[in-house]
Amino acid sequence: MSAEQFQKAVEDVKKLKTRPTDQEMLEVYALYKQATEGDCNTTRPGMLDLKGKAKWDAWNSKKGMSKDEAKSAYVTRAKALIETYGLS
Repeated sequence: MSAEQFQKAVEDVKKLKTRPTDQEMLEVYALYKQATEGDCNTTRPGMLDLKGKAKWDAWNSKKGMSKDEAKSAYVTRAKALIETYGLS
């Protein structure tokens, strides 16, 4: 998995014609964070920050996945989203 392939997938996800579901967005968010930062390294947001908690939980669910694995999974997921939603 090259850095260029990963970066292109990141850009392509931003250009989807239709916004993916919240669950799909959480999945690509978690894979992106794991690919760029590694294991979750922040404390879980408070009870009232529902969006923050969902994002934290999604990222934390990838704990132990290598950055290269996460990049590869991100590119695969991005391709599936592009097939489903198309690019603008």
